Amino acid sequence: MILANKITEERKKNGWSQEELANQLGVSRQAVSKWESASSVPDLQRVLELSKLFGVTTDYLLKDEIGPEPVAERMVYSGEELRKVSMEEANAFLALKEKGAEIVANATTLCIISPIFLIVLGAISEDQILPVSEGVAAGVGLVCLLGLIAVAVYLFITYGIREDRMAHLEKESFETEYGVTGMAEEKRAFYEPVFAREMAIGVVLCILSVIPIVIAGTMNAADYICAFCVGFLLLIIAVGVNRIIRVSMIKGSYDILLQEGEFSRKEKRLKRKTDVFTNAYWCLATAIYLGWSFWSERWDFTWILWVVAGVLYAALLGIVKVFVKKEE
Repeated sequence: MILANKITEERKKNGWSQEELANQLGVSRQAVSKWESASSVPDLQRVLELSKLFGVTTDYLLKDEIGPEPVAERMVYSGEELRKVSMEEANAFLALKEKGAEIVANATTLCIISPIFLIVLGAISEDQILPVSEGVAAGVGLVCLLGLIAVAVYLFITYGIREDRMAHLEKESFETEYGVTGMAEEKRAFYEPVFAREMAIGVVLCILSVIPIVIAGTMNAADYICAFCVGFLLLIIAVGVNRIIRVSMIKGSYDILLQEGEFSRKEKRLKRKTDVFTNAYWCLATAIYLGWSFWSERWDFTWILWVVAGVLYAALLGIVKVFVKKEE
């Protein structure tokens, strides 16, 4: 293992970002990034500081032939034997995530727009705009809703099966072979402007989506016009969420390879303990949404549950994490 990989490994073992390590050494984040990508080498004074900071010898850092010195300490930290991730596997993972981002985003879009036909056809039949009975309109709308959800579920399942062979990268700690960290750093830096732009557009679209409803409300529009406005609202939200999911998954794939942010070793251990809560929470939220929607037949309103559920989830997950950390 060369110096670049040893610095990366020890930094991640301690759960530090490049910026946090740079602050402790009094250097820039770019300097640490260059060390880890083997673009440059720290001077002797920095090597001494690194050895003290990591609790290892300078021989371990400088001599390639010396294997990982703090093996026992690392095994206690991770609780598992770390597997190696090759450049080939890393590139295959990034390609899978890029394709998966499109699939998951489109499947989510189908779920969001699925009630549109039910809402619009119901309003049209109720106002007798077209010679269609309410029963026929509800039946056609329900068939469209279930059909779109069925396609979305098919996409989720097929992607989940393909992704399963790479799931260990998201759930387990690992080491990367020479060059993988530098490659991931470079690609993430190149993608960050795209991520920022698309995230901003997605969020703005979600905010602007309520404009049709506001306009219809101020004009006291007919029910069927309000129904069309609700459909337009869901369509705009679907486009915004689609963009957010795409760039978030791709950006997340780089964080996974670099084991940073929510995919650091500490966070992975924490996530394994909170997965039960997460799965139970969203299953319950989905059941409440469907039950409420079918019972009230207010698909134009019940979508607000997902907004409330998202905010509440973040708060409850934070509380659960506090209790888990106390137990550790």
